[in-house]
Amino acid sequence: MMTTDELSKLQTQHQLILDSAGEGIYGLDREGKITFSNAAATEILGWTIEDMRGCVAHEVHHHSHADGSPYPLDECLIYAALRDGEIHRVDDEVFWHIDGSSVPVEYTSTPIFEDDKPCGVVVVFRDISERKAIERQREAAFEELVRVQTEQQLILDAAGEGIYGLAADGSIAFGNAAATDILGWRVEDIHNQKAHEVHHHSHEDGSSYAIEECPIYAALKDGEIHRVDDEVFWHTNGNPVPVEYTSTPIMKDGKPNGAVVVFRDVTERKQIEREREAAYAETTALKEQLEHERDYLRDEIDVTVNFGEIIGQSMALRRTLAKVEAVANTSANVLIFGESGVGKEMIARAIHCQSGRSDKPLIKVNCASIPKELFESEFFGHVRGAFTGAHKDRVGRLQLANGGTLFLDEVGEIPMSLQGKLLRALQEQEFERVGDDETTKVDVRIVAATNRNLEEEVAAGRFREDLYYRLSVFPMELPPLRERVEDIVPLASHFLDTICAELGREPLDLTKMHTVMLQKHHWPGNIRELRNVIERAVIMTKGARLRLDLAMGGAKKPESVSETAASEVPRFLTEEEFRGREKRNLVAALRAADWRVWGPDGAAAMLGIKPSTLSYRMHAFGIEKGS
Repeated sequence: MMTTDELSKLQTQHQLILDSAGEGIYGLDREGKITFSNAAATEILGWTIEDMRGCVAHEVHHHSHADGSPYPLDECLIYAALRDGEIHRVDDEVFWHIDGSSVPVEYTSTPIFEDDKPCGVVVVFRDISERKAIERQREAAFEELVRVQTEQQLILDAAGEGIYGLAADGSIAFGNAAATDILGWRVEDIHNQKAHEVHHHSHEDGSSYAIEECPIYAALKDGEIHRVDDEVFWHTNGNPVPVEYTSTPIMKDGKPNGAVVVFRDVTERKQIEREREAAYAETTALKEQLEHERDYLRDEIDVTVNFGEIIGQSMALRRTLAKVEAVANTSANVLIFGESGVGKEMIARAIHCQSGRSDKPLIKVNCASIPKELFESEFFGHVRGAFTGAHKDRVGRLQLANGGTLFLDEVGEIPMSLQGKLLRALQEQEFERVGDDETTKVDVRIVAATNRNLEEEVAAGRFREDLYYRLSVFPMELPPLRERVEDIVPLASHFLDTICAELGREPLDLTKMHTVMLQKHHWPGNIRELRNVIERAVIMTKGARLRLDLAMGGAKKPESVSETAASEVPRFLTEEEFRGREKRNLVAALRAADWRVWGPDGAAAMLGIKPSTLSYRMHAFGIEKGS
């Protein structure tokens, strides 16, 4: 049994432990009367244990709610622990200070058990006045933020133009009522979505609009303002909306941190433009008729001389073009033979363009570049999950060419094990996608090309005879360039003008010495080699004289050319001639870029100048699309 001193010492130790706690602590007996407390309880509520021992705790500091209304004892969760023997936690009530003020607290009431029955309670509580103050400040700040946002939204909604904002990653951060009226979407529905994917994903013709070419997103990359006056945004109903817009970067610490896009629906303006064009239709009818007649005559000349992209006037080429004209409007499959670089693909294009399928696609397949395991997928397509890596459906080349022409380049490279599947598809004009049971029917004309002797391949067992006869309904053999000597100089001149324009340098001329050098060369690489030689010569030329001698390497300089011819000086240009060539060069670059000024594939990038500079020069020369 403990002595009185030992008991007193133990009580003192227990009190010291209680007083070291930062939270207020007090205990209740089974009648709900206070039996002990600690220093933190005194500091928070003002009373001492000597004053309150034996008092009912509820009547001391828990008698009323924060608004002063009575707090019945039978509703008190502190005393509930005495009744049900469970722990009760409360995080938002008040205890009352001895001076009559309320103290916001959170507390836990834990029962004390004796013989498995509650015989008392320990209450641990914490003053949350500071937390409450912080919460009030936070609520006030939030209310102010909401007020400012509401005020800003009212300002945005008052604007007649559509306005939306982008975060640094291109996602939509805000928008106004006009944007909803024009495009149909609500900001809350597309918040944090990429704007390009929502309404700027395609051109007006439905072709994909790469995000890398989008002027809206360009502002996020280069920090400059971009203005566009003739594009479309897409409405939620799937219809294109013609717009003009400005994308302005939001700068932070000298770097783009977002963008604001202001746009206007120009449907009405477009309608007015169409009506204006219609009003002049009668006046321009005669001009259009004359232009059609001019184009007809030009096409007739092209058939006999150039045949569109095909340059030359030799008898060998004329015979080839006569065959093209004969077979183009039939449905016969064509097999084109010839050495590498003779222009087999251009002949295939000529056949397609002269056929009744010219308004449908010409789909090219390089058979040598297709891995064996992907052959069926490339030609016939596949469905999602057909094999490992087939994450989505894919349309095959046969289906893409439906109604048009399928050009099988390097057809001799198709593996023997796969030729039967292609033959069946060509014979039946139907196929099944990989992993799909449904049969797809197509209407496709085949033009094939090879530099191999397929008859020898058939004899050697490397090419199916039945496939050979299926492809070679109308065989054509293209003459090598060495048999078209008359075409070498016209081709070289064409390549020279084209390459000078592509490289953005002054036009160069061919001399008599150049002509003889070109005609004497054997050209084992045919037209492809000729173009490479001309391009190499232009690159290696530093002055105004074409250095064909450097480009042709070991080719001998013709003795029949005099030193006088070798030292010819190119004639100078007048200012009018120079500006004419500059204008033609700009138009050529714009056509090559499909009239795109901006972007990595735009005409400005091709010419090596700024888009703003190109736009200025277009204005100065009066160049418009279709010039």
